[in-house]
Amino acid sequence: MIEVKVEGMHCGGCAASLQRALSALPGAGKVSVEFARGTAQVEGEVSREAIIDAIEEQGFTAV
Repeated sequence: MIEVKVEGMHCGGCAASLQRALSALPGAGKVSVEFARGTAQVEGEVSREAIIDAIEEQGFTAV
C-alpha cells in the first residue's frame, strides 16, 4: 500500500473526485481517500509516481 499526503481538498466532493481518478489508474486495487486526514491510500500494482501525477492532475498537491 502507498499512502500520500494530499493538500488542497476542501470538501468530501474533492475526496470523492480524487478517489475516482485514483481508482481509474491501471493496476490500482483498493483506493481510499480521507478528506479529514488529507491522505490517499492506493493498493495494487501502481507506482508512487503515477499516484502523485494523478493527484496533481486533479488540481491537488501531493506532499
